Amino acid sequence: MPADLVAFDRLATPLFWLDGDGRITALNPAFASWLGVSARRLVGLALAELDGGERLASALPRVPHDEQALRLQRVGLGFGGLTARFADVWCVREGDGVRVELHPVEEFPGEDPVTALPQALSASLRGLAHELRNPLAGLKGAAQLLSRRTSDADSRELVGLIASEVERLNGLVDRILHPAAPRPFEPMNIHAVLERVRQLAEAEAGWSVKVVRDYDPSLPDLLGDADRLTQAVWNLVRNALESGATTVGLRTRAEHQVLIGDRSHRLAVRVEVGDDGRGVPEDLVERLFLPLVSGRADGTGLGLPLAQQIAREHGGSLAYRSRPGHTVFTVLLPLPDPDDGAEAAT
Repeated sequence: MPADLVAFDRLATPLFWLDGDGRITALNPAFASWLGVSARRLVGLALAELDGGERLASALPRVPHDEQALRLQRVGLGFGGLTARFADVWCVREGDGVRVELHPVEEFPGEDPVTALPQALSASLRGLAHELRNPLAGLKGAAQLLSRRTSDADSRELVGLIASEVERLNGLVDRILHPAAPRPFEPMNIHAVLERVRQLAEAEAGWSVKVVRDYDPSLPDLLGDADRLTQAVWNLVRNALESGATTVGLRTRAEHQVLIGDRSHRLAVRVEVGDDGRGVPEDLVERLFLPLVSGRADGTGLGLPLAQQIAREHGGSLAYRSRPGHTVFTVLLPLPDPDDGAEAAT
């Protein structure tokens, strides 16, 4: 339990603390508000008494005894029969107890978002994809003509970027119009994906946005679809640009002993897209990953659901934390366990 709970009272992030017996000893107002229950009814309550709390309670013994967090994806919690609320959960050991931090993700209650998103958007996306074919063909032809007339290196690099993005968009259009089995994952360097996104961001925003890179060069290759991951990270960066950010950070780290969903991974790649923009509007916090939900009048509300879908396709997760001036979207992508390869070879 924190020595000074007042410091946490203004946080929009729901937080609560558990003692060694798994009982709630303290909480901030955001947690009570998120559950829709008065704080006095929650203090002293055993975690297992919350609707859906059994999953979280059973995970508590696995919380590391250092400062690393145990993470659970899309945990549903409720009280007194009220509708369950969903959140990605971070558990950190503090003395004899545990601090529990919730990042609400009202994504697709009761459904698998990988299948729910195409069902919800199929008709509109197919129509849009069909209309995109002609302008994409025009862009491809213009890029080819420019490449023949351009001689300086910087211009040729930009023309090459246009051509590669047109090809990637053509691939996306074809997948929407003619769904097929996903391409087999191949070894890929996550930093090559981030560098491609950086080029796109600098080409779109120019000097108005500074892109800061903080890469871990020791990260190994992961198995994935580079084009799909480029789309996911670019969607996150575009959101940052559109939120009025002046600085966007691209950061990678290795993450050890990660729990994604109900599966534990020895090692994962952590990709963070941070920005100093306006942050996630409070009224969208619980609906942010739903399709067609946007904080902008001209927004489509498709970028974040698609980014989350792509992360899940790779066995990973997408979560975020946000306040005005500091928003970070985190993609966790598991790396193959060496033991799995050894077992397959025997």
